[in-house]
Amino acid sequence: MAILERNDAGSVAKLKMNAPDRLNALSDEMLAALQAEFDALRDDSTIRAVVLSGEGKAFCAGHDLKQMTAGRQSEDGGKAYFQDLFARCARMMLSIQSLPQPVIAQVHGIATAAGCQLVATCDLAVAAEGTRFGVNGVNIGLFCSTPMVALSRNIPRKQAFEMLTTGDFIPAKKAAELGLINRVVPELQLESETSALADQLAAKLGSAVKIGKQAFYQQLELPIEQAYAYAGEVMAQNMLHRDTEEGISAFIEKRPPDWHQ
Repeated sequence: MAILERNDAGSVAKLKMNAPDRLNALSDEMLAALQAEFDALRDDSTIRAVVLSGEGKAFCAGHDLKQMTAGRQSEDGGKAYFQDLFARCARMMLSIQSLPQPVIAQVHGIATAAGCQLVATCDLAVAAEGTRFGVNGVNIGLFCSTPMVALSRNIPRKQAFEMLTTGDFIPAKKAAELGLINRVVPELQLESETSALADQLAAKLGSAVKIGKQAFYQQLELPIEQAYAYAGEVMAQNMLHRDTEEGISAFIEKRPPDWHQ
């Protein structure tokens, strides 16, 4: 049984974390499997959107604490193992945002600690009613410092700090209000609603979405004047694409575009 399953539906890749007995924890094996799939998707021009979900009763419960405990048994108390673990996790998270395709988290049950980080890292997120989100490491004496990076870039800082310091869960409705997720749907409609969103994204011009996703994250890190200069150059380059010219012509002529990409 694969720890990560991939099933493509047309131009949508559906990845499912498949370790329900461990609440789909980000074990060494899960991190490696996710990294391998994201690396493969980077150059897969047939895929235009990605959905990430979890098998069982939870989306993802964060890092595998049993593995982390075992990692402490080395002579340095686990320092080298932990540094490597968090570096591998960061690389995997960064891979999601550097993919040309939008990645949608399909969330249910709980998303906690690095599992909440995974939701915050995905470009979009749809959650089932009853889903809970938390960065709860502080409850066991481990502040969720790496999950904090993604969380604090999704929601207001005081709300993020409260979650990080209290270890409390927030419900899906609150997560949507704060901007951690895009929408909340009935549990029985979670897969269909997420698939519909993925299909909508996949129907767009892939090259334009790729350009836009890269520009979206790049401009966020720039002062506003630099952001406008950068975005203007991106749009100018985008306008020179053959398929963009065709899309504009098709709109003016009120016909479907004949896109090549």
